Amino acid sequence: MKILQVVPELNVGGVETGTLDLSKYLVRLGHKSVVVSSGGSLTKELEAKGAKHYALPVNKKSVISILKLIPILTEIIKKEEIDIVHARSRVPAWIAYFACRRTKAVFISTCHGYYKKHFFSIVMGWAKKVIVLSNVIARHMIEDFSVPHDRIKLVPRSVDLEKFKYLDPKEKRKETFNVGIIGRITPLKGHLHFIKAMARISRVIPRLKIWIVGDASSSKEAYKEEVQVLVRRLGLWHCTEFLGTQRDIPGILAHLDLVVLATTTHEAFGRVIVEAQASGVPVVATKVGGVIDIIEDGKNGLLVPPADPKSMSDAIMRIFKDTDLAKELAENAYNKVKEKYNVELMVKNTLDVYREALSNFNILIIKLSSLGDIILSTAALRAIREKYPRQNYKISLLTGEESKDVLLRCPYIDELLVCDLKNKDKGLQGLWKIGSILRKKYFDTIIDLQNSRASHILAYLSGSLNRYGYKNKKLSFLLNYTIKDEKPLIDPVAHQFKVLKMLGIDLLDNRLELWPSPEDLKAVDELLNAQWLSQTQKIVGINISASKRWSTKTWPLEYLVDLCEELGLKDIRVVITGTNEDVPFANTLINSLKNTKVINACGKTSVNELAVLIKKCDVFVSADSSPLHIASAAGTPFVALFGPTDPRRHLPPGKNQIVINKNLKCSPCYKSKCRPKRCMMQIDPQEVLEAVEKLLK
Repeated sequence: MKILQVVPELNVGGVETGTLDLSKYLVRLGHKSVVVSSGGSLTKELEAKGAKHYALPVNKKSVISILKLIPILTEIIKKEEIDIVHARSRVPAWIAYFACRRTKAVFISTCHGYYKKHFFSIVMGWAKKVIVLSNVIARHMIEDFSVPHDRIKLVPRSVDLEKFKYLDPKEKRKETFNVGIIGRITPLKGHLHFIKAMARISRVIPRLKIWIVGDASSSKEAYKEEVQVLVRRLGLWHCTEFLGTQRDIPGILAHLDLVVLATTTHEAFGRVIVEAQASGVPVVATKVGGVIDIIEDGKNGLLVPPADPKSMSDAIMRIFKDTDLAKELAENAYNKVKEKYNVELMVKNTLDVYREALSNFNILIIKLSSLGDIILSTAALRAIREKYPRQNYKISLLTGEESKDVLLRCPYIDELLVCDLKNKDKGLQGLWKIGSILRKKYFDTIIDLQNSRASHILAYLSGSLNRYGYKNKKLSFLLNYTIKDEKPLIDPVAHQFKVLKMLGIDLLDNRLELWPSPEDLKAVDELLNAQWLSQTQKIVGINISASKRWSTKTWPLEYLVDLCEELGLKDIRVVITGTNEDVPFANTLINSLKNTKVINACGKTSVNELAVLIKKCDVFVSADSSPLHIASAAGTPFVALFGPTDPRRHLPPGKNQIVINKNLKCSPCYKSKCRPKRCMMQIDPQEVLEAVEKLLK
């Protein structure tokens, strides 16, 4: 793998040390390691380990600087053929995120801090995988930044046991008692509380030495002076040393009897704790953030409340007075460090995150429209799953509220997402809300089978780098992989596969499918049994309407009456189907019949129950509507009545089918309303009867 890490600088610190450790092992394991930073004292050491370094001002919190650096980092990614870009801070993350969107590199972030909930920090949650150092940070990113749980990866900081050598604290104890606090001099690190605690114990421990390791940034010089003033005021200046920034932390720890972590706010992890524990130095730490992941109070360290000098001084005195306790805590801590926080384990876990990000992909299929179109897409769903097996690919499907029941048991998708663009998700605000949900799921690829304005907008708002669909006049510029929609006279299944062709998916099997449950089967059996249906009787289903919008597709009532009467005379049972809206029309039809008793299923079945019912029919008759597609999926022979629409573009596949269509000058007109309806009026009941009889034979 080719890995690029982006950090603000390469001076002494936990983030920098982790970057250096990971780079060293990446090179040792045969991977390519590249680091981008503003430079620093660790640069030469990094390059000596075999990694490559690019110096860029990625530490500047300036929008102009960030915008300038995006194309530069993009060129570095392309030049070095980078697979993974790993950002370890917020400014580098903004640059890396947009650079990755211009390349094929995968964006990974590590949250090294407990970030405030504001816009500048949200980019840390936009990565494909978000590495956190502790469970506290994991909860923070999930709850405050809405990062999905499955994108969070826990990889604690580590310590290089080749550098830090364990020394028995009991044997190391000399006349002086050396207590150290290691870290940046900043209010968050609690130096003032530490000094107050040391003042309390200085009266009891005459040969006390206080080591303050670390320095203040230019913006925190005033705080450093405040700490120094407090040291003088409390009479500790004679036993306190301000050592500044130190490179040789192992050497410092070799002379310390105790390390105190006095942080007052959420600590992401606390690298100094595991470094001290690796060196056999007991630790007293405040009970904050990720510290509780490392220290079990009384077993491998002592925990005290934050900003509580008295509790801190009491814990320090316990370790000073009880050398057996100090040794027990140190031994338990060292064993835990070896088991959970060694650098080899950190590298392995990080590489596992990289491999998962490179080999596991999320695919979203968008198909929002009518029930019939959803059924027509089942051949495409099957082909997509065959192309992208579950081992490495998760397939999600975004559909409309009215179509979700059809897909609940679809074996080709892993997740069903439902929206309601007609009601609660209506308008631009609704689209933005859905887009926000999609972005959090981090889809690598979007397959837009809907190809509408709404679906193109949602594809773009998802943030996916690969968005496939038709090039049309419906905002298709929001997609980045398109094929021209020339409205060819091909069937609807083949039309969908033109988009899939861009993904290397060919149309080899155009079968449609539905997946009703045993409960659906039982409900239909009860419906038919209540009608005294003979086991030997033939059943013909007739869908009496199309949709409320397409009145032009409906066959005239008198023709339906004639067909039902003729079928009844031949001892064929007729089942009429339709929606709740068709119930009045169905009652009119039934009242018009004189010699035939039909089975009325209008408004009495769910979609899946209708599929079972149509499957039980020997032949099904319908205009161009979703029940016709259900008949195709059920494998039932059907007679398709086409009027205002073109069967060459809308006929579902089927082995046993007869299409009746009158080629009038005005058809196909695609008008939803038409007073004469000549195209449907010219379909004679006798012609339909003959087609039914032919299929029955």
